[in-house]
Amino acid sequence: FGDWQLGHMPLSEYVKKNNTVADAIWKMDPSAQLVAVGAVGDWDLTMLKDCADHMNFMSEHIYCKEKQNVVAHARQLADEIRRVAAAHREYNYEIPGLAEKNIRVAMDEWNYWYGDYIYGELGVRYHMKDALGVAEGLDEYFRNSDIFFMANYAQTVNVIGCIKVTPTAADFATTGLVLKMYRHHYGNLPIDVSGETGDMDVAAAWTEDKKAITLAIVNPDSTSQKLTADFGAVSVKPEATRWVIANPDPESYNTPGQTPNVVIKESKVKIENSTFTAPAYSVNLYRLEVR
Repeated sequence: FGDWQLGHMPLSEYVKKNNTVADAIWKMDPSAQLVAVGAVGDWDLTMLKDCADHMNFMSEHIYCKEKQNVVAHARQLADEIRRVAAAHREYNYEIPGLAEKNIRVAMDEWNYWYGDYIYGELGVRYHMKDALGVAEGLDEYFRNSDIFFMANYAQTVNVIGCIKVTPTAADFATTGLVLKMYRHHYGNLPIDVSGETGDMDVAAAWTEDKKAITLAIVNPDSTSQKLTADFGAVSVKPEATRWVIANPDPESYNTPGQTPNVVIKESKVKIENSTFTAPAYSVNLYRLEVR
């Protein structure tokens, strides 16, 4: 796709190459799962019209720059994820027979990308405001899991990475802490959430055994916020486990080898009147056991 890359070719030629290579791979291994190159717009439309029988998934990429307003900065990834999801729903509606093929999106690169290269080439630093955005992005993926087959944060170490290293030390960047917290504690069966939440981003999911509900609240605001939740017919226990990533300075960051400014804090809390608290500039995850 990228005309800045070696091997770039016009779309009219790429569709031919995609199909030729797909046929060759499947001849050798019919079980191979193939990801075609995608980009919302004319590229995707042409690929899905001409190559839908020669792919299993469609790749997309999202990168966001810096915005001075923290709320707007944090919202970017979710907005872009929602844009891609909406486009692919439209493709499924517009292109005859496409929906039946269930070609889902492999978002194999997504992140913020801006700032000085402190940790070598592309080694940007990530701040608390970026952690807020990554959390909102994860929430948006969960809300659109019918469209997204996978979503790979890019990348891992130093190069726009969630882990930063020096020759003598390593530590999670703020974005890495969010990925770690959701990976270990967020449920995997999304729950539909509705209602007014202001600038907060709210998502929920069942654990696989349906013994608990996990509730994620992202507060990108400079003041603490409260949220009252209605779980309907489900009765949850008032004692909850809470994990919080927060710092009152949205520009705060971690440096390998130094005491981290941003950490994951775990605690047991009592929920009164189904009201949850989200400190300023925070990512919150609650685990609520079902009665």
